Amino acid sequence: MFAKELLQKYGIPCARSVSFAEYSRAKEYLGQQTSPIVVKADGLAAGKGVTVANSIPQALDTLYNIMEAKAFGASGDRVIIEECLSGKEMSSFVFTDGKTVIPMVSACDYKSVFDEDQGPNTGGMGSYSPPHFTSPALSQEVTETILKPTVKAMAKEDRPYKGVLYGGLMVTRDGPKVLEFNARFGDPESQVTLPLLETDLVDIFMAVINGNLDQVDVKWSENACVGVVMASGGYPGSYETGLPITGLDSLDKDIMVFHAGTKVGSEPGQVLTNGGRVLTVVATGKTIAEAREKVYNNIPRIHFEGCHYRKDIALVKTE
Repeated sequence: MFAKELLQKYGIPCARSVSFAEYSRAKEYLGQQTSPIVVKADGLAAGKGVTVANSIPQALDTLYNIMEAKAFGASGDRVIIEECLSGKEMSSFVFTDGKTVIPMVSACDYKSVFDEDQGPNTGGMGSYSPPHFTSPALSQEVTETILKPTVKAMAKEDRPYKGVLYGGLMVTRDGPKVLEFNARFGDPESQVTLPLLETDLVDIFMAVINGNLDQVDVKWSENACVGVVMASGGYPGSYETGLPITGLDSLDKDIMVFHAGTKVGSEPGQVLTNGGRVLTVVATGKTIAEAREKVYNNIPRIHFEGCHYRKDIALVKTE
């Protein structure tokens, strides 16, 4: 709730919201609202603590699971209930040393487990960069009306922020608005943004630490990047681990594979599954379509029992 209070205090665009620490009060408030409405656990929940409820009964069930059933433990001691914004969702990032703010390339991620955004939320089933709908003007607006003012507000509150600031945004008819902030690169967004970084990341880190980020010329490739997560059968519910992964040595040379839920097996060179989101297969290209084609041409070469992945990552639909 700290972020919401900060945004509202400094007039930074965001969704209207109310927080509750008491289940009975939150339940009463929800009963007076209309859907769709968003219910969030106020703490960390592995990317699964947000529900966009399409009915009040669904919202009430979510509230019960968070606050009473403790689906996310202590992270559900407080909830945030907010208006449901409509538009195009994107993730925007900056490097900052507390004074200087340098934008990174933005990205779009896919939270739902199944194609066409069906099924429960996950920690992220894939992403691509840059968003097909972005433009220099939109990027400038996000930086000037949201990201820079937030860093400045933190300094005014005597809580200067250094590092990567990640804004989850909704581009509405009234302009971009904040859904949430994270103090990290993002997963699976970092897998498709950092491959486009041309400046040495260590130089950026050191400048952030030393407070001289304004002296670093941060450059980005004009290419596009697409990443698709390969998940264990049953994820985001229960799933089996310890299953052999084959085909990792059969990929094209320009394909990147980021390991997340894996471990080394007992046999030489053996890799086993060890989590829900097992691998992210990533490729770059001159266009989103080119990068996407590379990824989906290589994914079938990798196999582990029960593996599933979305088939529509970065599938841009014309409007």
